[in-house]
Amino acid sequence: MTGLDLAYACEYIRAARGVGLRSKFFPVCLLSGTLWVAVSVPASAHHSFGVEYDVNKPVTLTGVISSIEWTNPHSFVYIDVKDASGKVTNWKFEGYPPGVLYRQGWKRDVTMKVGDTITITGWQARDGGAWGHARQITCADGKKLFFGPAPGTGDGGAAPPVDAPSH
Repeated sequence: MTGLDLAYACEYIRAARGVGLRSKFFPVCLLSGTLWVAVSVPASAHHSFGVEYDVNKPVTLTGVISSIEWTNPHSFVYIDVKDASGKVTNWKFEGYPPGVLYRQGWKRDVTMKVGDTITITGWQARDGGAWGHARQITCADGKKLFFGPAPGTGDGGAAPPVDAPSH
């Protein structure tokens, strides 16, 4: 629902109740609708580990940091990984939000910076692409810190989906 949809909904309610255009009801309706959208959209956009990552595809990669995104609901670190033939692949790893990283001992632009060489342990994406879920990062100074949670409870999505009965 967009802000315009909320405005129309509030206008409809006001008209149905016979409330005048300059009443105090419109801002209250708009605020409550905006709060509903703000709370529901991020919750519905969130995903579980097993949807995107494969617990059976553990990875440990060493590379040079090309970018770091300290964002909510997840932070991301991008590293350039060179294979045996010299080909460089840019990997994207997802982790905790900045507030959790701070509580884990991370300090933005101090613990790790663009250009640092790090080692990441985690799990690769289900599609086999160059992205994954980071669990632990070993920094250039040898310090090891958690960057993301463990796969979670259950099978982490390893069980095949259940087929729905056909009708």
